[in-house]
Amino acid sequence: MAEMSVAERDAFLREARIGTLATLDANSGPVAIPIWYEWDGARARMFTSVRSPKVARVRRDGRVCLTVAEPVGVPEAWVAIEGVATIEEGTGFALAQRLAPRYYPAEQAERTLAAWERVAQDWATIVIEPRRIRSSAPE
Repeated sequence: MAEMSVAERDAFLREARIGTLATLDANSGPVAIPIWYEWDGARARMFTSVRSPKVARVRRDGRVCLTVAEPVGVPEAWVAIEGVATIEEGTGFALAQRLAPRYYPAEQAERTLAAWERVAQDWATIVIEPRRIRSSAPE
């Protein structure tokens, strides 16, 4: 399979897809979880609670990988962003406001954001600074 061009990769990552974030646990190795994300052409961002285990893992070891792939049934395509993540506290709710309408129908996004806003100060942003980006485009 061929690698995506930068333009193809950016277009692929800007579509609403579920990514898989892999972080490193101190004892058991990699931990992978599905996650919403935003790609700005240079960095990937995800939001989560500051008390989330993934935040603790990133603070302990910032090496991460975010993988985004097409579902089964369509031509295979994927992007893997390997890099170092940092945590930005107090910024996660703004990201949630941008992402919820992409991932939820309007009414569900509105209800969910209203609940999340009550604890807006508890949301953080995980920011991935890419060190290597690999991809595969459909043939």
